[in-house]
Amino acid sequence: MSSDQNTQTMKPATAAKKLGVYLEATPAEFREGVVSRGELNALQADPPQWLRDLRANGPHPRPVVAEKLGVSIAGLARGGVTEPLTTEQIDALKDENPEWLQKERATQAEVRKENVRVKKLHAEQARKREQRAQD
Repeated sequence: MSSDQNTQTMKPATAAKKLGVYLEATPAEFREGVVSRGELNALQADPPQWLRDLRANGPHPRPVVAEKLGVSIAGLARGGVTEPLTTEQIDALKDENPEWLQKERATQAEVRKENVRVKKLHAEQARKREQRAQD
């Protein structure tokens, strides 16, 4: 690789996703340009005020909303949440704790439990294969 290769850039949507923010809420200069890998790293290392505000208050993209509520993105859709939410709206949903949210949280907990079980099973199978290979 040569040292004079082009700087890697990404679309603003990709950068916003990597930063965990809702693209439409970012400043116009961010949405209208391209973001280099170096610029992304700088934003992550030392976020400007607009980025800190977005991360703290939102509006948040669906993956962040789902994470904050402890449900899947599909669970959000099943619950009728299709738009980005602010931190205040997320907190209000947590306080309200509607039936759909309780159900989706329980489903997510079961999924996590099953993932742990499968991971342990695969580890045990790999250990047995390795042991047979050594015999």
